Amino acid sequence: MKSRILVVDDDAEMAAMLRESMTRLGHELDAVTSGVDALRALQGARYDAVVTDLRMPELDGIQLCVRIASNFPAVPVVVMTAFGSMDAAVAAIRAGAADFLAKPFKPSALAVVLERVLARRRLEEEVRQLRRRLEEVRPISELVGESQVMRDLVGVVAQVAATDASVLVTGETGTGKELVARAIHARGPRAARPFVGLNCAAVPEALMESELFGHARGAFTDARAARAGLLQQADGGTVFLDEVGDMPLPLQAKLLRVLQERTVRPVGADKEVTFDVRVVAATHQDLERAIDAGNFRRDLYYRLNVIHLDVPPLRARGNDVLLLAEHLVRQFARQHGKAVSGFSAEVAARLLAYDWPGNVRELGNCLERAVALTGHERLIVEDLPPKLRTYEAPPLTSQGCEDLTALVSLDEVERRHVLRVLHAVGGNKARAARILGLDRKTLYRRLELYGIAPEPAPPEDEGTPDGAGPPATS
Repeated sequence: MKSRILVVDDDAEMAAMLRESMTRLGHELDAVTSGVDALRALQGARYDAVVTDLRMPELDGIQLCVRIASNFPAVPVVVMTAFGSMDAAVAAIRAGAADFLAKPFKPSALAVVLERVLARRRLEEEVRQLRRRLEEVRPISELVGESQVMRDLVGVVAQVAATDASVLVTGETGTGKELVARAIHARGPRAARPFVGLNCAAVPEALMESELFGHARGAFTDARAARAGLLQQADGGTVFLDEVGDMPLPLQAKLLRVLQERTVRPVGADKEVTFDVRVVAATHQDLERAIDAGNFRRDLYYRLNVIHLDVPPLRARGNDVLLLAEHLVRQFARQHGKAVSGFSAEVAARLLAYDWPGNVRELGNCLERAVALTGHERLIVEDLPPKLRTYEAPPLTSQGCEDLTALVSLDEVERRHVLRVLHAVGGNKARAARILGLDRKTLYRRLELYGIAPEPAPPEDEGTPDGAGPPATS
């Protein structure tokens, strides 16, 4: 397998011999004459292994091993030592070297050592990939839901994941936008590579450029060593820009250029570095409105919004709240070592009745509290936070439906769900139709059957039973 090797040696004859040997073995070779130059080369390109001399001015082989092990742990180092210098060989291994060669050595010995360290590197990379896959596949199972809107979302995620297009994920706070981003990454061809996230609302403006693009040593007061930015760290994988609507305007312009050119210049560096990432961005803001207000660049919006996914709020997902609740109760029971296996029908009724303004995050918060404090095998109403214990939803219809466990027809279930979605989106029929997977004419016909005016008419909508508040069931 062809590999790229970096040789560090100030002896021109030795460098020439190594170049000839490695070329014959089918490897690519770059050569530098000092440890300092080696660190610069590693910062700017990807190498499969380093072969270095032990005695060099300014930064010797032992010190170089320490620096590489600290900053580039996936790159194995082979140290060349003088014949009989076993103490030096042991010191190199302790400093992080993967193997050593005693000078003088034959090309065949070099071939054996290189094959050994490269095979070990490939094995370690396979283990890392398997671990990443386990970590990244896990969140897919957390896209819990059987509602049509969630089935549609999961279906689109599967389609989008197979492409390399940029994705903009929108939705209210707490709906699970990061889970969607992770699912896209985990199902795509980049799944074995890193998933690296940045919350643009949580990082101070002064530090965000360094976080995203990296910095050179000495670029600012605390920059004691060079550091790769998130775009370089995610090379080959996915960068997740959470709350991208909060990114400062000056940085938006720099990010746009970087994404167009696919090269980045770390802060304080004098050359650019290439990278290859997929970009998934997320926001709870209306970016088109932010563009009109002058707070977001239109060209960056089009760069990020190649494919748009809207994550529905929990109140628009019907009985999914119960599926999520069962999933979360099991999860928190394992986490806190509690023998809790579910919840009572009265708890289910409260969960269905509440409108969940904080979405899945609020549901998780409430259930973790309940599981941690309960003394029962199944959660009861008294285990819930006060706001859920005392919450009462207005009746679903003018006739009422006091028995929340009553069995109803499929037509009635459908009617309630349509009205719930319409209420959740503030009466916006176009958006409701999109969430329900219907064309607008079909939605209008169903609303006529339910006795609701088909054309936008707030007084009539507000006068419908659903307009009074969230339904008691879905």
